[in-house]
Amino acid sequence: MGHVPEKDGILACLLVAEMMAARQAPLGEQLRDLFRRVGREYWPVRTNLELPEDVKASAVARLDNEYATFLGRHVAGTDRTDGLKIVFDDDGWILMRLSGTEPLLRIYSEAGSIEESKRLAADARAWVFNGAAEGAKS
Repeated sequence: MGHVPEKDGILACLLVAEMMAARQAPLGEQLRDLFRRVGREYWPVRTNLELPEDVKASAVARLDNEYATFLGRHVAGTDRTDGLKIVFDDDGWILMRLSGTEPLLRIYSEAGSIEESKRLAADARAWVFNGAAEGAKS
């Protein structure tokens, strides 16, 4: 389509409104139907971290590392297209990347429940800040 989903909120809202009108079904019902069709649930969370420069530098350096385990989970795969995306065995994942437009580190997470997605995001946030603290001790 040529749009950027994260930045094109108006287009996304119009597409959802069109979907609801065309299918004559509430959004929650359509979401449950989608989850049934794909065989599992997907719940995304996005967290923005404003970081002091020392924490930012530490996090960016650590994102270059290779990880067999991360946050106590086995890493099934990684993608470095835009930051570091780590996919876990259960298909949950986190992506940590610097914003291109704001002085932020963005953490995206997705898992089979909203609670698990929030836990992944919180654990990644702790990883960012704890790593800076560990680097300061060295």
